[in-house]
Amino acid sequence: MVEWITSDSPVDYLQAVAEMEARADAIARGEAGEAVWLLEHPPLYTAGTSARPEDLKDAGRFPVFQTRRGGQYTYHGPGQRVVYVMLDLNARGRDVRAFVAALEAWVIAALAEFNVRGEVRPGRVGVWVARPDKAPLPDGTPREDKIAAIGVRLRKWVSFHGISVNHDPDLSHFGGIVPCGITGHGVTSLVDLGLPVTMDDLDLALRRQFATFEALLPRASEPAQHG
Repeated sequence: MVEWITSDSPVDYLQAVAEMEARADAIARGEAGEAVWLLEHPPLYTAGTSARPEDLKDAGRFPVFQTRRGGQYTYHGPGQRVVYVMLDLNARGRDVRAFVAALEAWVIAALAEFNVRGEVRPGRVGVWVARPDKAPLPDGTPREDKIAAIGVRLRKWVSFHGISVNHDPDLSHFGGIVPCGITGHGVTSLVDLGLPVTMDDLDLALRRQFATFEALLPRASEPAQHG
């Protein structure tokens, strides 16, 4: 059974990383079960392993943390549901691409409960929402806004870090970075899309749709798919 943990007040980032790493190590040793941790952070920026210095546009705006998760710069803050996934891929197929795709599908299924169509795009990890209400980019490309980011790390095939879904953060706070290294397109949230959704509503949708994630990963008795 996966343990679900919810923090009711913002959690210090370094504290969260320490707790995630400790839980992941315990899972790898067989001393703890898998866990999904729902929380928020105070306003901050994190730099993933692919972050480019030029994408940090305002280094003095919020604290900046270097992190060994995948991805580039991202923002965390109040109104954003952070979902840290401490899951054992030794029992889930050891397929990183399938793991990330299952995380994206999980978010898409949760958003669908609010009639939001989340989509994925080649070369852009995360979940996007088409914005036909906004003017296209100068080259005519239709506008899309990112509603969820994904950045994970594996140690001994146990995952930590995870997902962030924008419920109702201050979207101007993303202006201090180039989010995930993507220019042109923007960011959005459930409330920005005009939906009267609470954080509790989002949490319930994520819990209900976790079965979508589990169904997409190969079981331990099945060979992992690579290539």
